[in-house]
Amino acid sequence: MTITYGAASRLRAGDILVLSEKAISVAMGRIVDEARIKPGMTARILARFWVRLFWGYVLAHICRLSTVTSERLRSLPLREGAAHKQLALSRAGFLGALRHGSEGGIDVSNLPYSYASLPLERPDEVAKNILEALRRANPVDVTILIVDSDKTYTWHNVHICPRSTTIRGIMKLGLLAYVVGRAFRLRPRSTPVALAGKPLSVEEALRAAALANKARGSGSGRTAWDMAERFGVGLTEVTWELLTKIRHRPIVIVRRIFP
Repeated sequence: MTITYGAASRLRAGDILVLSEKAISVAMGRIVDEARIKPGMTARILARFWVRLFWGYVLAHICRLSTVTSERLRSLPLREGAAHKQLALSRAGFLGALRHGSEGGIDVSNLPYSYASLPLERPDEVAKNILEALRRANPVDVTILIVDSDKTYTWHNVHICPRSTTIRGIMKLGLLAYVVGRAFRLRPRSTPVALAGKPLSVEEALRAAALANKARGSGSGRTAWDMAERFGVGLTEVTWELLTKIRHRPIVIVRRIFP
């Protein structure tokens, strides 16, 4: 991979190379055009009643969502919302589709038009392949960490997240993880999805994911709404050309500094 060789020369022993799962998914062609999806009845019900009403009023309050987010959910475009829910149903199942966004790792931010990126099917194997390619360019002892900006919530030594991850010590609880984490204001950090190379503890992986997310920023926006507002276009009118005007940082090197 070109991005791997580009980063290889900068790595030192002990570094953690943190990669955005979405960037890898897009590079691998794991994207879907939701405009081509025909939503079924369940998806339409989820968009019209579950997201607009239950999320827009009840869960928005429980999860301490901002007024802006709540209003966006209440005015969710039904055609686009139903198509997205249909994709969520097919990829994340009914329980996964109950979230208001990032269902099962599906992501529509920082992508043009009606595209959505899918989570990696075998992220641990992808991490190993990247590590092997990296070692051919620079045989240093490093860790490859694939992360998702969707949050893992921490209470003492308990870590819960809504989506699947191969990191031991993080429990997938679906919608419950998001609601509990937000309602009780548990510590949110980006979710480490997979790692390869020098092992990390779950806390080290979460810390590296959080540091990388802070360095990376949100690109053109944290959500599709933010992205559209930034460019002054409709929700599905962002183009590849507009996205190239924003600096994206899909790769971050996290380095331990010893005294």
